[in-house]
Amino acid sequence: MKNGWSPYLGGFLTGLLLVVSVLVTQKFLGKPKYLGTSTAYVRVAGLIEDKLSSQAKHFSYYQKYKPEVDWKVALVFVGVPLGALLAALKNGEFRLHLIPSLWEERFGKRAALRAFMAFVGGFLIVYGARLAGGCPSGHGLSGMSQLSLSGFLTVMGFFIGGIPLALILYRRRK
Repeated sequence: MKNGWSPYLGGFLTGLLLVVSVLVTQKFLGKPKYLGTSTAYVRVAGLIEDKLSSQAKHFSYYQKYKPEVDWKVALVFVGVPLGALLAALKNGEFRLHLIPSLWEERFGKRAALRAFMAFVGGFLIVYGARLAGGCPSGHGLSGMSQLSLSGFLTVMGFFIGGIPLALILYRRRK
């Protein structure tokens, strides 16, 4: 990243989004909804499942996580890609490519390997988020903003697991 945003500005804007999401949902939905994204995938999966079989809405899981388009679905499927596009355009770093240069440098040019690893990684993230009852933004950002011990422990776990994994996967090769 050449002209990346200040991490302080990014943190401030993320915190602002968290506060605004709580205030807006409190006002319009009657109870606060905290920032999180994994439920969006569950809702979209339910919508797809409902189109394939009208039985999906009867599953107890979808009674709690109703298959519908809500603000979290819009955030994940519109807001995040749009924000990433705008940031890349602003920084002059937008490039269309199948294989990011860092991945190519470490693992080669095989697009099929990249697609397979992206699928496996995405599956593990969503499965883990559902198993844990929420995603990193839900447990980490929202949990920490509420001074929840589980939120702080979750973020500690991200760093304890993430830093060694990044060092293993992206170590310098000579």
